[in-house]
Amino acid sequence: MTAHSGRKSEKSRGKINASTVQADFNDLTAVLHYTKAAHELGLWASERLMIDRHFPNRSASLLELGCGAGRVSIAMWSLGYSRLTGIDFAEQLIDQAKALAAERGATSLVFRHADATSLPADLSREPFEGVLFLFNGLMQIPGRDNRRIALREARRVCKVGSPLLFTTHDREDSRIERSLWRLESTRWSMGMQDSRLVEFGDRYFEDEAGRTFMHLPTRTEILEDLEATGWTHVFDEMRRRLAKESKPVHDFSDECRFWVATA
Repeated sequence: MTAHSGRKSEKSRGKINASTVQADFNDLTAVLHYTKAAHELGLWASERLMIDRHFPNRSASLLELGCGAGRVSIAMWSLGYSRLTGIDFAEQLIDQAKALAAERGATSLVFRHADATSLPADLSREPFEGVLFLFNGLMQIPGRDNRRIALREARRVCKVGSPLLFTTHDREDSRIERSLWRLESTRWSMGMQDSRLVEFGDRYFEDEAGRTFMHLPTRTEILEDLEATGWTHVFDEMRRRLAKESKPVHDFSDECRFWVATA
């Protein structure tokens, strides 16, 4: 994903917020895109590697935030992970996850409609032994303060020492990205950025998945967020250095950075 300026017709619109993102994920184009991935794509090679490495106990109680149509949770269930709860605030995607789970006979999976920045109180009654927030879901929460709230919420509902696995983009990873974001910095300094964006590093674009908000952080930014929310950084690495992905995975997703932290 690369930086770009907003069209003039977009300048007068209000700031992107949680309602914007929720509506975009409930849109039919997005629902069909993520449902197709859940049915056909399954886990990336890098996701499988990181899950095997950091969640070796397949009977552990795990929480997947931003579960969408169930791509990760249902693929994990097929590998023997039996105590998974998936959370997403797009009702249409949760409906698709439930339908696919029923089709596959994954009766032990639980899918719930909820917001990662305000998790239901009952989730902390029996704390989880691990949390996943894959496919850059955390970065689709507008506003750094709100992303930190989501990180605190994840920590609140899991046991001490539990792992958190998530992914982000990294706007400093490549020479091209660094060059494009320098141009975007100039736009911001001149007040010419897309006025809907909340903070520097944000993008709002439209592609085959529909309209998508995404914040592209730096590595330093994420390290600061983990420290500020009580997580201990354990590991991070770019996807390309972890595993060779298939063409369908590359078609579905851009390069990203995997992160692991413990509560």
